[in-house]
Amino acid sequence: MSINAAISGNLRKMQTRLGEVAQYTLMLGGVPIDMNARIGEVISLRFDGTINCIACGRETKKSFGQGFCYPCFRDAPEASECIIRPELCRAHEGEARDMAWAEKHCLVEQIVYLARSSAIKVGITRASQMPTRWIDQGATDAIVFARVPNRYTAGLVEVAMKDHLTDRTNWQRMLKNEIIDADLMATKASLVDKLAPELQQYIDTDDTVCTIKYPVERYPEKVKSVGFDKQPKIEGRLAGIKGQYLIFDDNRVLNIRKHNGYRIEM
Repeated sequence: MSINAAISGNLRKMQTRLGEVAQYTLMLGGVPIDMNARIGEVISLRFDGTINCIACGRETKKSFGQGFCYPCFRDAPEASECIIRPELCRAHEGEARDMAWAEKHCLVEQIVYLARSSAIKVGITRASQMPTRWIDQGATDAIVFARVPNRYTAGLVEVAMKDHLTDRTNWQRMLKNEIIDADLMATKASLVDKLAPELQQYIDTDDTVCTIKYPVERYPEKVKSVGFDKQPKIEGRLAGIKGQYLIFDDNRVLNIRKHNGYRIEM
């Protein structure tokens, strides 16, 4: 599609694929847009004031939890408390907002990983979500720490690792490409004994490190976050993409995932 042609639809986080550099595709109105090909070009994004819930599709005046209307934020399985705090998951005991959903998302193999960015962080994702999860977080590289049978057990491992590592990404430092100098294999080895014996059985023996490069011409010196709630039209020369952020050449950044469900014209 020509860059001069306009297309509209509800935003969802960009689809990613690992390659020589991370590949980003924005689906808008059912049309795939190769965002890597847009780097170096001027793009314009205009919010028309409509937000649709990413779970039920209804129109909502305000987005909760990155894309939900309030009823779905309160009740939908995709917004369950265990998404943020996996140690609270009870699907393995037969309790969930939706057991059919939990069987596909909570009662399947989970990965506890270590990812390097502004710091080394610990995180959790389904095995099927690698390396998408790492790309979404803007990790420079990542390694599998443990493989566990369900989300609850992954939460127990993560909680133990929080005594030694952060579980959050400093998004501003990540976008400025301020990366900690650290060895993921050595860090993994040093943490095994920090786990309780009953959890050490889940340590993954594969020490392969996944390295990720991002399509960025220039990183911002100072990060200025912009969003559609305060600025319905965002336009500028696209200098790169990292995590789920569009980076413009004047230090502005736009978090696409934060605006899930917003209807925009590009």
